[in-house]
Amino acid sequence: MLTPHATSEYGTLQRVAMRYAGDFTRDLDGPDVHPVLARQQTTSTWTQYSPPTVRKQQDAFIHLLRSRGTEVILLDEAPGCSVQHYPRDIAFVIDHILVMARLNSAHRLPEADALAQLAVGAPNVVHLAEGTIEGGDVMLHSGSVLVGLSEETSAAGIKALQAALTSRGIDREVRPIDFSAPGIVHLDDHFTIVAPDTALIHRTVFPPAQLHWFEQHLDLIDVSNDEARAVQANVLAIASGTVVVAAGTDRIAAQLTARGIEVLTIDYSEVTRIPGSLRCTTLPLNRN
Repeated sequence: MLTPHATSEYGTLQRVAMRYAGDFTRDLDGPDVHPVLARQQTTSTWTQYSPPTVRKQQDAFIHLLRSRGTEVILLDEAPGCSVQHYPRDIAFVIDHILVMARLNSAHRLPEADALAQLAVGAPNVVHLAEGTIEGGDVMLHSGSVLVGLSEETSAAGIKALQAALTSRGIDREVRPIDFSAPGIVHLDDHFTIVAPDTALIHRTVFPPAQLHWFEQHLDLIDVSNDEARAVQANVLAIASGTVVVAAGTDRIAAQLTARGIEVLTIDYSEVTRIPGSLRCTTLPLNRN
């Protein structure tokens, strides 16, 4: 495996890992629903999806990425995992290291196991010592790493990430991002950096102090409550001036275009039946 490398959320995407949706789906209601999922359903829309339709939409996205020069690596199936097509959560690249996530949900562990084969022989693979942390909460910013304190990521996981970076000589502050309410699935459903100094934000879920920090450091494009529930903040930059958005994201797309950003559109309507979209279905391994 080539050495993973990424220093931003918007460098030219050279290599990315993806995984097709499997046929297994989870029950989303009833007495046995996990308390974390129950809280997440208060902030996001969850409905059952058709795996074949998700795979068809993934194929179209893969074609788009390859047409733009991105190498797409397809991970092996993770049997019994209903969100295996969201590999963003199982690992993340910071500068020259590949960090293996510590997943909060036991039922997702086979997803991470399936990544292990890809990581064999890769230099600078990091396993964190404690806590939980998932890639949907992790975002690279200039000189720092922003990490959302969602339902899936803990303060202990953030502390472990900071220790791991420091021990490897990576001079980045790991900055916790607070939310104003429980039930947040991941940071990238409500905040995504899309270009140098530019980000999408769903202001409602952040406390005033956190919003103030964002306003000081970034040009913010607002995302409404309805747009956030449709997972429209979860987009993917594939170059410093190019962003892929889901079909129907017209108002946000217009805001991006007004800033000189090229917008590419793909139908991801079936993927977004559970709270995840373009960023969730991709695990960037190399950005230039």
